[in-house]
Amino acid sequence: MHDFDCVIAGAGVVGLAIARAIALSGREVLVVEKAGTIGTVTSSRNSEVIHAGIYYAPGSLKARLCAEGRERLYAYCREHNIGHDRTGKLIVAVEPDQLDRLSAIRANAQSCGVGDLGLLTQAQAESLEPALRCAGALLSPSTGIVDSQALMLSLRGDAEAAGASFAFLTTVAGAAVETDGIRIDTRDVMGDIFALKTDAFVNATGLDAQALANRIEGFPQDLVPPLWLARGNYFSLSGRSPFSRLIYPVPVNGGLGVHLALDLAGSARFGPDVEWIDHLDYTVDPRRSAVFYEAIRHYWPELADGALQPAYAGVRPKLSGPGQPAADFTIQGPADHGAGRIVNLFGIESPGLTASLAIAEHVAELLYPG
Repeated sequence: MHDFDCVIAGAGVVGLAIARAIALSGREVLVVEKAGTIGTVTSSRNSEVIHAGIYYAPGSLKARLCAEGRERLYAYCREHNIGHDRTGKLIVAVEPDQLDRLSAIRANAQSCGVGDLGLLTQAQAESLEPALRCAGALLSPSTGIVDSQALMLSLRGDAEAAGASFAFLTTVAGAAVETDGIRIDTRDVMGDIFALKTDAFVNATGLDAQALANRIEGFPQDLVPPLWLARGNYFSLSGRSPFSRLIYPVPVNGGLGVHLALDLAGSARFGPDVEWIDHLDYTVDPRRSAVFYEAIRHYWPELADGALQPAYAGVRPKLSGPGQPAADFTIQGPADHGAGRIVNLFGIESPGLTASLAIAEHVAELLYPG
């Protein structure tokens, strides 16, 4: 007898979406989360952008799951009255020699199935956003923003309504692949260990995914990829934003550049940048504002001195380091490792929020094909 059909470690947006999908299939689900509530780490430290799926390698998991997830997410938000806005975004070339990069981005997007990007002249782009200065731009009408906290609350509610249980302030201290299932050893805040048995286990712990995978007895450790930490700092804008759309420069190594994102109240924030670190630290150094002012003024020259304040930082769980090509998501199912009904999710950075509902369906199919 198993205590649960499926145990999921991690109650970020991806873990919640997986819990919902598997619980809705009629299986008994337990979600184990070391924090006291849902979505306290990567899921609450991002831009809350619904990505179109423009930049990823054609055929990659990021490209496919982002495109599928985007449409699922918009539909879910409409059906559940979750705050969101299909704002659109402009990807801007600030210099004429970057115009060819816009054409390359558009071609890549088309290869990923995103065929709605419009190439704009300088005059067309600046007429849409009068505060903008650029040599040309791409308009992405499918990009938007979402209230990520409301989304996660709704996913949790759906999962619980379908019978899922949650154990907060609890960690997965270890696990073991056994002949009749998977033993999960949990530890509560008092340090007490409690063992339970499950038919399937999902490691959706984000920044902790590699460490947890290394604690699974019987799992091949050579399949656990290295983890790189890239902090992304955000600065908020005082006063009203002059932009009605998201503004992105052409991408930089490791990220999408210091872009302007909006929240549902119309407030603007800039970021994230890319700062490689060797340990978790969410401190935003106010001195980094100098780099932000310089980057932002390439496309918004009227940004006033003193208009930026440190906001927050997130840390990306990356699978590629400085100077390396961007890595795809790694989602390992039973066929990949042969170590029982386990799914490990590694490197779930952007577009993880956008792709969350599609990732959930993908994981459910890996565990319960057909």
